[in-house]
Amino acid sequence: MLPLQGITVVTLEHAVAAPFATRQLADLGARVIKVERPKTGDFARGYDTRTQGMASHFVWINRSKESITLDLKSPQGRDVLQKLVSNADVLVQNLAPGAADRMGLSYADLQPNHPRLITCNISGYGANGPYRDRKAYDLLIQSEAGFLSVTGTPDDMVKAGISVADIAAGMYAYSNILAALIQRGQTGQGCNIDVSMLEALTEWMGYPMYYAHDGAPPPERAGAAHSTIFPYGPFPAGDGRDVMLGLQNEREWVQFCDIVLGDPSLAQDDRFKSNGDRAANKKALTAIIRDCFSRFTADQILAKLDTAGIANAHINDMAGLWAHPQLAARNRWRQVDTPAGPLAALLPPGGVGPEPRMDPIPDLGQQTDAILAELGYDDATISEFHASGVV
Repeated sequence: MLPLQGITVVTLEHAVAAPFATRQLADLGARVIKVERPKTGDFARGYDTRTQGMASHFVWINRSKESITLDLKSPQGRDVLQKLVSNADVLVQNLAPGAADRMGLSYADLQPNHPRLITCNISGYGANGPYRDRKAYDLLIQSEAGFLSVTGTPDDMVKAGISVADIAAGMYAYSNILAALIQRGQTGQGCNIDVSMLEALTEWMGYPMYYAHDGAPPPERAGAAHSTIFPYGPFPAGDGRDVMLGLQNEREWVQFCDIVLGDPSLAQDDRFKSNGDRAANKKALTAIIRDCFSRFTADQILAKLDTAGIANAHINDMAGLWAHPQLAARNRWRQVDTPAGPLAALLPPGGVGPEPRMDPIPDLGQQTDAILAELGYDDATISEFHASGVV
């Protein structure tokens, strides 16, 4: 039995944050019913066509779910939604600010008749405060949370290459829902969860915030290198490839000087004795490292680093990640069905009990008729819903 088997989640979701949270719940066995707009559905379905004609974001975070289309502006559509909610353990939504409340889906509206229901609202800025009604997209939150100020090169700020604010919010929604289910098991009562993208990403910004505590200068943007630990980042080898390495302590610095740089005396150089010294004299030390590395290939340098016990890594592109030998060795790949045929999919990290669910990615509205029949609607009513655009 999977940990969340028997739990039903109804979700009014789009884009990344809420779908990412609910896919984690589905992985653990929850039944996730995804309510989508008729004809268009979750707008993330149309982000691109890169994955066998489907959108890459949608494929990533929507497996193992059921899709029902409902026009929630129609009375019939709202009635169906209320029936779905009456059978649910969890209601998740990341609609526009205030939209769920206007449909009577706030915790205050639902709790009297559904005392065990857990509601989870994901928004850009939270349910109150002066920013409550502002639109919020991932890049905008990266900007508001100061993420851009510490990411990039000294000359140019750079956004994260993935939707880091959405992912942060989705993970906090997921962990809060798990905690709420445990709490309900002890008290018998549901609760309301309010997750803001800004607060989620601000939590992840803890190190640079404390580094710049009380008006101190913030970490400098350092490209692919670490802003405060040195040497920690990419360095070019003589064959034109880059080597990624990282030192964490003085013992490693001594080994690095001796085995990798071939100059044990550098470990006693007053300019480089501590991490603070090395960071302050980064320019001089970079020149020494680059001069040494220019005489070797990347593979030769990586071998030296391994001998010295210095952490290092390959700088993979997406093709390299798909083919990563460690993922293959740990048997992390599975196959999921999609409307466009089977696809490889990565098992989620960790795992409790049996292997996580890896069920199909639903086509838009694929389970609409089955779910309506389950709720008690007869064939004639379902046909009428189709004809009138309710589903």
